[in-house]
Amino acid sequence: MVKHVEEYGADAVDAARKRTRGRRDRVPGPSSDPETNLIMADVAMRAGTTILRSAVEKGFLKGRYGSETASEIVSNRSVKKTLTSFALAKLATRSLPGAVLVSGGMLAKTLFDKGRARRARLRGDRRLREQAKND
Repeated sequence: MVKHVEEYGADAVDAARKRTRGRRDRVPGPSSDPETNLIMADVAMRAGTTILRSAVEKGFLKGRYGSETASEIVSNRSVKKTLTSFALAKLATRSLPGAVLVSGGMLAKTLFDKGRARRARLRGDRRLREQAKND
């Protein structure tokens, strides 16, 4: 008899439960439904990641632009820039070739900007100040 992919996963969960010490009738977490606990954990992780990402982004900008302007820059970021960073992060975390491609691109951009440091800094300042003004 051929098993479906889901059955292999169910068999793995059953085997892990049998190896687990302690009471298997109790579900750890705030709810007695393990699926609900999984959803709660996912929401908590995503919320924490969002808060951490915002703090890191503002931290990079605070030293040069001040706290208030940094907050405005982060909150006024366009959908295009947000989706681009999301897509690059997904690509980088999905596979080793994706990580190499994204990190190589970031390194190339950094070296390019270093070669044109003064112009890049002025252009970046102008764009971020415009972004901070847009409400």
